[in-house]
Amino acid sequence: MNVDILAIAAHPDDIELACSGTILKHIKMGYTAGIVDLTQGELGTRGTAEIRLEEASNSANILGAAFRKNLNLGDGFFEENEVTLKAIITEIRAAKPKIVFANSMRDRHPDHGRASALISRACFLAGLPKIETSLNNIPQEAHRPKSTYFYIQDYNIGPDFIVDISEFYAKKIECIMAFKSQFYDPNSAEPNTPISSKEFLDFLEGRALEYGRLIGVKYGEGFKIDRPLGIENLMQTL
Repeated sequence: MNVDILAIAAHPDDIELACSGTILKHIKMGYTAGIVDLTQGELGTRGTAEIRLEEASNSANILGAAFRKNLNLGDGFFEENEVTLKAIITEIRAAKPKIVFANSMRDRHPDHGRASALISRACFLAGLPKIETSLNNIPQEAHRPKSTYFYIQDYNIGPDFIVDISEFYAKKIECIMAFKSQFYDPNSAEPNTPISSKEFLDFLEGRALEYGRLIGVKYGEGFKIDRPLGIENLMQTL
């Protein structure tokens, strides 16, 4: 299914934490979005791969995503090679997005930076006709997204642009909390992790408030770019 935005992530819940507000906003504006998770997050301390797949599906329904697919490339161990690149190229060519969202270029979790480089390279290679891929035994046409934007995750590496998500922050939190096994639950018997505390939810709000303040709104989500944005009308940036 073709979409305007394809959000790709190393783990289920990366999208929800970092850019779900932006996706919610663009879906409301009439655009379509799909999600591809590279792994099942099976090495996570809390929950299981099966639980996280169910949670990811629930979150995608809340988000209004056109589809969500998991490539199961191996949490913690996926590498940049022909197999993983072609797996992502196949999804890019199938969805034909104008924009791809990718993991942060540098972050606390080593999977995030590795996924960022992998996704960025796949976006370029997807546009080369001599690289052959197929889906359901049907050869695919080359397709290169017009832009790749990298959502900011744990490390505050400084946004190149910020999206106003004030209207959608509450829904963003609903999408995040669909991952019940991973985040704050005072009744959970699971081990504590860096993201399972009440303070982590406070951190998320603080980051959104910080980015919102920079652009004069309540809540924002930040993104990095790897090449300059082209602007036709400066008045549209006000």
